[in-house]
Amino acid sequence: MYPRVGLLAAQEDEDTGIGVGDETVVPRPEWVPEWIPFWVLEVASAIVVLVLAWVTARLLVRLFSRRMARYFERPSLTRVSLAGIRVGVYVFALLTILRIFGLDLGSIALSVTVFSAVVGVILAPIVGSIISGIFLLADQPYEIGDMIEMTEQDKRGFVEDITLRYTKIFTLDNTFLVVPNGEMRERDVINYSAEDTRVRLTVDVMITYESDLEAARERIEAAARGVDGVISGGPAIRVGSARYPASPQCLLEEFGDDGIVLRLRFWLQEPYRMQAIRSAVQTEIWEAIEDEAVEIAYPHSHLMFDETSGELQVAMEAPPETDGEVSRPEAPDGGVSRLPDTDRDAG
Repeated sequence: MYPRVGLLAAQEDEDTGIGVGDETVVPRPEWVPEWIPFWVLEVASAIVVLVLAWVTARLLVRLFSRRMARYFERPSLTRVSLAGIRVGVYVFALLTILRIFGLDLGSIALSVTVFSAVVGVILAPIVGSIISGIFLLADQPYEIGDMIEMTEQDKRGFVEDITLRYTKIFTLDNTFLVVPNGEMRERDVINYSAEDTRVRLTVDVMITYESDLEAARERIEAAARGVDGVISGGPAIRVGSARYPASPQCLLEEFGDDGIVLRLRFWLQEPYRMQAIRSAVQTEIWEAIEDEAVEIAYPHSHLMFDETSGELQVAMEAPPETDGEVSRPEAPDGGVSRLPDTDRDAG
């Protein structure tokens, strides 16, 4: 019979030398010398349990990874499930180690309850992020590999990883952005590649009222079709229950104060170069409008003078290289000259 000694069984009977107490956990093997302290056996047992847990977790992940990938068809759910397997194995190993050191399940449950009550306020944000992560995985607003944009921060990038606590985004500026899932649920997130990678952009062009309207629309549409990455034609693109032309379309938006506003709508094959393609389209439009038939409008004002506008006084100043004296034409009556009534209507 092995003498049974545990962490809490520190007392020994004087006659037998066998440990007695409330807890007896690990027996001392006969081949272990008596001079080796019992805590060394406990530490060695804990190390063995950790090694076995690490090996078991790797084997289970390797065994179930492909099956879960085929079953879920979503990388985020597959990664979370595999992480759950690892956590389960390590939790079991932790309970085993605590049992080796003489703690039973009742003591562990009581300790966890007291610990949770004490640090509940500290763990509340973490628990909230985990709950939000569960909702994100269930609602599927975005997936690993999708291109998203957070409107409040004006950040755009690709979803690199989704866990129960945070979402990792690889931005277009070659930086990582880690956002807790609680904050991700409260923000407005635009997903550019959830269902269809094609995205539509708009460019407003203002032309003068004297321009040829039809010629302007034709030139703007042709300029957009000539840019690489813009869908030049094909079947109509379905958005919900509606269908829109795939080729660039230039529509009259409004009659502005300074000119006619034309709105160009065009589709991109992929959303990954939106700013570069928009710039290329605007450059092509600028080069297409190069004669007097179509002219880009700009803000300008006309000043009108007539009989009811009163009098306009004109003064002439000396050039900078002179002595600074100002010469003014004098009227016959000695006053400041005024424009004739026939020249007041200017515009």
